Amino acid sequence: MTYRHNWGEDRVYFHNAEGRWSSIPAAWTTVLAEDPFVTVAAGRCLFRYEELLQLVDLVARLGCGHGQRGVKETTPLL
Repeated sequence: MTYRHNWGEDRVYFHNAEGRWSSIPAAWTTVLAEDPFVTVAAGRCLFRYEELLQLVDLVARLGCGHGQRGVKETTPLL
């Protein structure tokens, strides 16, 4: 098993059950220390601000499926 930074992300490489060299994102393992944001949030926050912005962008690009209305028009003000 080894750990490397490839393809713009940290990955863990290992031999799978068939003996082939495989990899998975290091974030899926316990190889990396826990993200400080996750530690401080202590389960109170499910998303980071940057992730929410990416989600808004994705929803806007996909459309909401109700005519020409966008995300901002369908989101109620708090």
